[in-house]
Amino acid sequence: MNRRALFIASCFALVVTSLSFGIRAGILNELQGQFDLTESQISTITATAFWGFPISMVLGGMLVDRLGMKLLMRLAFFMHLGGIVMTIFAGGYLSLFLSTLMIGLGNGLVEAVCNPLVASIYPENQTTKLNHFHLWFPGGIVLGTLISFGFGHLGIGWQWQMATMLLPLGIYGYWFSRMEFPVTQRVKSGVSESDMYRNLLQPLFLFLMVCMLGTSVTELFTGQYVDVLLHSVSENAILILFISAGVMTLGRGFAAGVVKSLKPSGMLLASALISTLGLYMLATQDGGMLFVSAAVFGMGVTFFWPTMIGFVAENLPNTGALGLSVMGAAGMFAVSIYMTLMGGYYEGLVVDLDAVEAGRTVLRTTLFLPAVLILAFAGLFVFMRKRQRA
Repeated sequence: MNRRALFIASCFALVVTSLSFGIRAGILNELQGQFDLTESQISTITATAFWGFPISMVLGGMLVDRLGMKLLMRLAFFMHLGGIVMTIFAGGYLSLFLSTLMIGLGNGLVEAVCNPLVASIYPENQTTKLNHFHLWFPGGIVLGTLISFGFGHLGIGWQWQMATMLLPLGIYGYWFSRMEFPVTQRVKSGVSESDMYRNLLQPLFLFLMVCMLGTSVTELFTGQYVDVLLHSVSENAILILFISAGVMTLGRGFAAGVVKSLKPSGMLLASALISTLGLYMLATQDGGMLFVSAAVFGMGVTFFWPTMIGFVAENLPNTGALGLSVMGAAGMFAVSIYMTLMGGYYEGLVVDLDAVEAGRTVLRTTLFLPAVLILAFAGLFVFMRKRQRA
């Protein structure tokens, strides 16, 4: 088993996942115009990726120890391949809906396998390596927005933008087909499957799962929908996503020092504070300050997802691969519901308000989530300090 090669292949798989987010965010307006889609239809298509994600993530987390990581990654490859090809040849709302669902299913399988894989091959520094692995999510979004922005200015169609995802797809499919995979951390430590399910009912795990709803919506809803919400505020609204994702990529690359100084609970509290400020700035600022706001927001959400996963891996290891999958699935499911609701809400606001104020109203509505997380993570920080001293 070559853990470095497994880690690199996992990163390529995550690049495919993130490109699907970054490119889709950049082509939403083009898809809306070409297929004459309503705001509700656009939000539903976008949310569909978040529906498929939790379904396959939970099922993958339940089956990864029985079927093995290698088989599930093969399934992820074919889901991605089918979804990309279907999107390229889409003819309207239904085909876009189904192809996006298939990509979402592939994305969920990647997370269901690669999170426990990284935790298993790097047991000595799980939170740090999960941050390093997950830097390729915003990193791929950076690549995706550059592709979307550059291809758009060159007049290259959205179909070719989707086709660029086939390169990293081929790389991870080939590499994983040639590698040996380890067993998960739970299996290695001898924890039974029934004990894994019982551990999912621990109060700390349930608390973290609720918090994951807020962290995921704050990060992913804002990033995925920012071009629609702020398109009327800035002609280059997609660059807001590029800046925030770029900051996240750099931040996760330096996660080791942050983990050492703040510990995971301190990272989550700091993230809630900064993301609240960044989201408020996005909802209120104009002109060049929008891009400053994007940097602040990106700094705030940098450590949310990987640190939540890492916290569970380190502090609740008996929840196994399923625990990591349930955390991610809960977050993605929350995003899908919230995105669908906000799509309809935004469409209603546009009737009474101009598009600028409607987009900002949606962002201000979302602001309550990171604000509540400040209180939740402050409590977690105090709890962990007392627990470590005991």
